[in-house]
Amino acid sequence: MTVVLFCPVTFNLAETTRMIQVARALDSRSEPVFMGYEHDYVDLITAAGFDYRACEPAWSVAERDQAIAFDQGRSMKSPFTQDLVRTRVDVERELIRRLNAKAVVTGSNLTSFISARAESVPLFFPVPFALTEPQVAQAPHQQLVRGRGRFARAADRAATWAFRWVYNSLPLAPRPFTTVAKANGVPPLRTVASLLTADHNLLTEMPWELNGFELPPGFQRIGPIFAHIDAPIPSLATDLAAAPEPLVYLGLGSSGNRDLALAAARALGPLPINVIAPISHYLDADDPVPPNVHVTDLLPIHRMGGMLDAAVLHGGQGTVQTACATGVPFVGMGLQPEQTWHVRLCEERGNAIAVPPAHVSRPAFVQAVERVLSDPAIRRAAEEVKVAYQKEDGAAAAARIIAANVAA
Repeated sequence: MTVVLFCPVTFNLAETTRMIQVARALDSRSEPVFMGYEHDYVDLITAAGFDYRACEPAWSVAERDQAIAFDQGRSMKSPFTQDLVRTRVDVERELIRRLNAKAVVTGSNLTSFISARAESVPLFFPVPFALTEPQVAQAPHQQLVRGRGRFARAADRAATWAFRWVYNSLPLAPRPFTTVAKANGVPPLRTVASLLTADHNLLTEMPWELNGFELPPGFQRIGPIFAHIDAPIPSLATDLAAAPEPLVYLGLGSSGNRDLALAAARALGPLPINVIAPISHYLDADDPVPPNVHVTDLLPIHRMGGMLDAAVLHGGQGTVQTACATGVPFVGMGLQPEQTWHVRLCEERGNAIAVPPAHVSRPAFVQAVERVLSDPAIRRAAEEVKVAYQKEDGAAAAARIIAANVAA
């Protein structure tokens, strides 16, 4: 058996479930083994039947929050200390050797980009196209400046140019990665782009999302990969779907926050709809939500498309792709440039409306929700996108690429 080591960030829901889907798609000659540091979504890995190796050092809750803020560009303070990077690289290298792993599949576990190369094991990265090196190099707009007028577009073009220079050219990678890479015989990771470029970058996109871009060597499209949660559809969802009111899904993934969850719930409260919202991980037990907003744990949304009339999403690729695959039109609130990119591509396709998260308490947000519930053109576009998704299987494509490279 050929061991394939999966290294997701296990407090990132979309990343963990993306890795699970790829592992499921591997053929019988491969043995998937998972590792991780935090414990938030490890139960999804073990429930899927995979071998999981818990590793240290893990981040505290405060350090995880700092990592999310750093990832979303809300903070320049990196949570990656030299001790943490060095220790994690040592742990990963030892595990690769002990398992005799022939391939490493990562999400945004940045130390994998050092440890796999130090062990001369090919590194595979199923990843959204947004904020990859070629996307940043070629996209004229990154949606860094919100707005639709001429001034906003000009300002965004200028901001995009500056971001491109910083991201792909300046040596701004946190210093511990450069130091530890050198110590492990790996070319130093100096730019932000180099931190996030693997040997095989597998783009989890639909064909039209790459229109106008040229992919350099090491980058190829595989198609969408999104969560298939192993859980029954709860009776609450069945009851709400049978009610006369429209049923709206509110999903904020693992990069939302309590304030946004409460604001969205309160904004949806006055509407003549029911809302099913797996946002319990953001709320305190005594947080008040409107009576038509039903808070739950994670749901098997990939099986609930026919039950939902619309969705409100944070813009993460996993939740966006689930809505697309199930034909559910949605309102998207990108919380960072990558998420804004996903939402805007769907808005251009016609199956979504983009609303800045800062506007969730404004009339424009409610108006957008009402429109995706009632506009036949948006609903037709959502159905057309669903049909296109039925021809795609990004996890199977990733598994074939991994198998072909390991066998070569």
